[in-house]
Amino acid sequence: VIPPPVIHIESYSEDSVSFSLKMTTNIKVSGYVVNIYWTFDAHRQEKRTLVIEGEKSIQKVANLTAHTPYEISAWAKTELGDSPLSFVHVVTSGTRPVSPSLKAKAINQTAVECSWTGPRNVVYGIFYATSFLELYRSPHNSTTSAHNITVLVQRDEQYLFLV
Repeated sequence: VIPPPVIHIESYSEDSVSFSLKMTTNIKVSGYVVNIYWTFDAHRQEKRTLVIEGEKSIQKVANLTAHTPYEISAWAKTELGDSPLSFVHVVTSGTRPVSPSLKAKAINQTAVECSWTGPRNVVYGIFYATSFLELYRSPHNSTTSAHNITVLVQRDEQYLFLV
């Protein structure tokens, strides 16, 4: 039986998490697959996937948000097959940024100008969909470091926006 890998949080800060991966077995490991999950505004779950080569690994994941819960899951790729999943949870330090205040204004039947307030020098994600279910599962999205963006939409539809 292949055991799950051990994920150990080495350190964390306002915008990063460092963790180590190792196996407690003599089975040869060729690498790991790691998923980092987090949720924004209870509507949209985000995921970042890392494919890591080698047996032992210390990884640093940057560009995270302060005071945000993250779930890290990992499995090992071994000579006998894939291992079961391991999970750890960590909350980054610091104070979570204030949610931006979003305004959306139709320019014409297929374009919407979105603008918001918030800190400078950060990346914003803009998510939009025609229903809450679509907004959660598979929204249209774009990123920008500006405080406004024009998005193209389908005519004769109502949209929900989240930044």
